[in-house]
Amino acid sequence: MFSSTKTRETPMEPTTKTNGTASIIAAGTEISGNIKCDGDIRIDGTLKGNVHSSSKVILGPDGKIQGDIEAKQADVMGKVTGKIVVTDLLNLKGKAEVDGDIYTGQLQVEPSASFNGSCHMGKAAVAKSNVIKTEQSTAPYVNKPPENVLAG
Repeated sequence: MFSSTKTRETPMEPTTKTNGTASIIAAGTEISGNIKCDGDIRIDGTLKGNVHSSSKVILGPDGKIQGDIEAKQADVMGKVTGKIVVTDLLNLKGKAEVDGDIYTGQLQVEPSASFNGSCHMGKAAVAKSNVIKTEQSTAPYVNKPPENVLAG
């Protein structure tokens, strides 16, 4: 009586292999410091620091990151102030706000999202972001305070 003629499709394979778990920073949570993880991470709270994931970063609609994002994939729906480096696909969804440079293999932007910065796409662009990071980390500190001076 309630039989269906539709055939069941097999579920799609995930684009990244993880252990099946994701870390979640809940709304109302504020973290100051850097986060490094091997699996997926979803941020609905506030992070004042950098996030590095070898998998996927998801920034929820109320999430905020004041720092850089490095990941294989990312979905941004909240606000990012900092550089984004994504080797595969970066999605700017909903009312996403990005204030910083983007280095990504592929970029998908919904019309309601906003972006202020420069965008570099393709594998060469992601490699370029690593060169820039290396140059910045080896550059001399310009505003270094004088040594052996006592404050008085």
